[in-house]
Amino acid sequence: MRVLPSRIDPQSELFEQNRAANLARLAEVDAAQARAREGGGEKYVQRHLSRGKLLPRQRVELLLDRDGWFLELCPLAGHKVGGGVRTGASIVGGVGLVSGVECLISATESTVKGGAMNEYSVLKSRRLAEVAEQNGLPTVNLIESAGADLPNQSKIFVPGGQGFRDLTRASKARQPTVCLVFGSSTAGGAYIPGMSDYVVMVDQQARVYLAGPPLVKMATGEDADDESLGGAAMHSKISGVSDYLATDERDAIRLGREIVRLLEWRKKGGGPSHPADAPVHDPEELLGIASSDVKVPFDALEVIARVVDGSRFHAFKPNYGSTLITGWATVHGHPVGVLANQGVLFSEAANKGAQFIELCNQKSVPLLFLQNITGFMVGTEYEQGGIIKHGAKMINAVSNSTVPAITIMMGASYGAGNYAMSGRAYAPRFLFSWPNHRIAVMGGEQLAGVLDIVKRGAAARAGKPVDEMQLQMMKTMLQQQIDKESDAFFATARLWDDGIIDPRATRDVVGLALSAALTAPVEGTMSFGVFRH
Repeated sequence: MRVLPSRIDPQSELFEQNRAANLARLAEVDAAQARAREGGGEKYVQRHLSRGKLLPRQRVELLLDRDGWFLELCPLAGHKVGGGVRTGASIVGGVGLVSGVECLISATESTVKGGAMNEYSVLKSRRLAEVAEQNGLPTVNLIESAGADLPNQSKIFVPGGQGFRDLTRASKARQPTVCLVFGSSTAGGAYIPGMSDYVVMVDQQARVYLAGPPLVKMATGEDADDESLGGAAMHSKISGVSDYLATDERDAIRLGREIVRLLEWRKKGGGPSHPADAPVHDPEELLGIASSDVKVPFDALEVIARVVDGSRFHAFKPNYGSTLITGWATVHGHPVGVLANQGVLFSEAANKGAQFIELCNQKSVPLLFLQNITGFMVGTEYEQGGIIKHGAKMINAVSNSTVPAITIMMGASYGAGNYAMSGRAYAPRFLFSWPNHRIAVMGGEQLAGVLDIVKRGAAARAGKPVDEMQLQMMKTMLQQQIDKESDAFFATARLWDDGIIDPRATRDVVGLALSAALTAPVEGTMSFGVFRH
């Protein structure tokens, strides 16, 4: 394969501006992630520690292999959404290495309302379950949960039931589920161990019951104590809900690691098959390459050269449909078919993209989408040329492709371009964003311009003058709304991606995501829907 050259100038003013802006955004990401790591705040963290308990993130750290890794997912879910939702949505989750096995790990944040679930906790837990299902991963749940946050039960109860369904379906699909119970797990919190394949409870700490002593007293008049009603020893010796009785939290984690080791788990999609040498060009330079202003284009080949192994890239149809780069490379030794935006999508680019996706499916090669797209080309010439039907071909190919897809949103993500480049609705296995990312139907300035044209047209048809002050106010308010709602933090808070990542970490994030995806078999398809010609 050809080693990609680089033409960037690290001394240029634009490079320095981009670098400074991206570093500032990454500082915002760090601050937001610090909020997630605070859990319920100093008061509740200290209360938790005073009881001799490990913090949820400490539990995850001890569960992981000493020299392993952890790809955290949706760490900023619920960030600044209000309604009492804490950054992180009261769950720590991701994919990590446990006893040499890639597992989906989920830990309830027990310092936030006793680990009670809010509506964003439900969204995040569903996303984590989806990752486990799609990629064939065993699941380890670290539980200490008060169930649903009852004042918000109307937002939780109905969709929350899917989490229990996911556990039972995972068992049917032979994807083992392991549950370690560290404290009081009530109501919905009790069903998680109840529906898991393997359950470990910590003696004198775990309390698992559908209703605690006060509710039992109200409902039946019975006086019951915590231990006889739902203690770890009782469940291990009498009810059989627990399979293992741990002496303390560290013992529970030891048992969890042993259970995973004894699964004798084997990856079904294979491992790296090529040299995983570092790129020739420095990934540090990605901070200066990625435009801080999404209206300013940048060369996607410069990104590819800093993500793929050895900066080697075999371009497919490089002289046709040039606004979409397609070609083959490897990332950490895993073969991938790369699709990267180099401008707006024309018919030729869409046709090339559809063909390339078919070729990758033909030989069962995963796809890597590097998304920076304002949409498809518009105008009379392009409508008459069939831009809709050509765009539909590419979207059809993305929709029906069966090989794993990883999407990195590295700039703009507007309109149907989001769909054609495997946005969230198209179920890529993993989807991450750079901090400069913006996502919307269109930019705020463009939408305000559309509003201006529509309002002036309506006034002309009605034979009335335009209220310029009112129109300007409407445009300003609309643009401010769109600018706010298209921001990367707004998107990641609502789980439109799996997290905002440092551009310099893109290669490693993609490599870990590919490795996780290859736990499941990789089999492409040649069965697509009807292509309109």
